[in-house]
Amino acid sequence: MALTLAEAAKLSQNPIERGVIETFVQESPVLDRLPLKNIDGSAYSYRTEGTLPGVEFRAVNAAYAESTGTINTGTESLVILGGDADVDSFLVKTGGQIADLRAEQTAAKVKAATYKFQDAFFNGDTAVDANSFDGLRKRLTGAQVADAGGIPILGADDAARHTFFDALDDAVSRVPGANAIYASSAVIAKLSSSMRRLTMFAEGRDNFGRRAVTYNGIPILDAGQTASGAAVLPATELFVVKYGNGVADGGVTGLTNGGVQVRDLGEIDAKPVLRTRIEFFCGVAVFGGKAASRLTGFVNA
Repeated sequence: MALTLAEAAKLSQNPIERGVIETFVQESPVLDRLPLKNIDGSAYSYRTEGTLPGVEFRAVNAAYAESTGTINTGTESLVILGGDADVDSFLVKTGGQIADLRAEQTAAKVKAATYKFQDAFFNGDTAVDANSFDGLRKRLTGAQVADAGGIPILGADDAARHTFFDALDDAVSRVPGANAIYASSAVIAKLSSSMRRLTMFAEGRDNFGRRAVTYNGIPILDAGQTASGAAVLPATELFVVKYGNGVADGGVTGLTNGGVQVRDLGEIDAKPVLRTRIEFFCGVAVFGGKAASRLTGFVNA
């Protein structure tokens, strides 16, 4: 059974580790809901249904025609995400509470790690960074990528707005059981304006009680920014995602070996600092051809 990081945090007996995991969750609308399947080793091999075997009606005393389905196999490897949070011994001596200083540096490191994971979740490309994993943009092909053909989100009138939401409906229909839509904050703002004009605006709350716009009951979530401040997703596309616990669900599932790990290394020999090391052995698996879709080519106007 896959657990989200929020669920894993409740099980951790280490208060520092629990705090780090909770920070991961609070900073990311992906990691706060992505189920993580704990695996042994550094990779996970799986099989998914390709084509179904044939069946037929037969006459009395007649034989069935032999027919065998096909099974697709795949392997997903874990990658290593993390970093060291250092506090100089001088600051420890002169800067006040050591626990506060180290907590601040650790929180900043965790925030950077969540940005890194979230960017890779959508935009990761092992051809660009061999140490990362392939994100949804690279994985989605064929019918799971729809081009909106330059239509605006808001447009000049209700007819234009309905045209956009027809395209959004199509993208959602390609992901049965979708439970999240991701877009940039600019796109979400324009979607909200359009929905208000069509009197279809609705909102709920995310896992931390924060406001979240919804569309047909599906939360529309901000994909966030990179550490440099750039939007993870451009203002011309959005992603529809179905999260699942494994192969049987046919959704998007995270992979890990041990979850988020936090180690206090104390003062190290290389330089006079106190070091906290944070590592997350992680990966992403897309366990079905309809686990996610991408709507691209619209105009944020």
